Amino acid sequence: MRIIFLGPPGVGKGTQSQKLVEFLNIPHISTGEMLREAIRNKTELGLKVAAQMEGGRLAADEIVVQLVRQRLAQPDCRNGYLLDGFPRTLPQAASLDLGLAVDDEAVDAVLNLTVDQDELLSRLMARAQKEDRGDDNEETIRNRMKVYDDMTSPLIAYYEEQQVLHRIDGIGSIDEVFDRIKTILEEVDRKRNA
Repeated sequence: MRIIFLGPPGVGKGTQSQKLVEFLNIPHISTGEMLREAIRNKTELGLKVAAQMEGGRLAADEIVVQLVRQRLAQPDCRNGYLLDGFPRTLPQAASLDLGLAVDDEAVDAVLNLTVDQDELLSRLMARAQKEDRGDDNEETIRNRMKVYDDMTSPLIAYYEEQQVLHRIDGIGSIDEVFDRIKTILEEVDRKRNA
């Protein structure tokens, strides 16, 4: 199953991603990790990314897309994968769709893990205190939440239009939330195989 996982910082995406890749036995693909690895290994793409990021810029869409497409071509992705941190922009989403279409494939599900803003703020404030992150005050956290919302709302609309977006309530125990995810994926799998 080809899955994209969306969710703001503090929603529990990391925990649920880990459970999901173990449950489905698919690779967890994090673009952040891939970019760092490409830079560390000084690959051709890694050198391009490093040059762009030195100036404080984000890696260009075409480089990130190329990196992801190379990764998705690996044998361990044959039976699916969980994309985390990609796509972040509409051009990245469109490029991913085009790349998959070449192989007569498509994204099976986009999981959008959500909690209300007050709960999210509470979780992030608690995490900031626990991890002694003094720079994570309420204003900083609210700004991060707004940036995330601004960045992902076009993606949410894009995947809603494709009828692959599934909103998941992130309130409850880890297992309760995971059960909701499994229920959605079972339904997606039934429709795929119908």
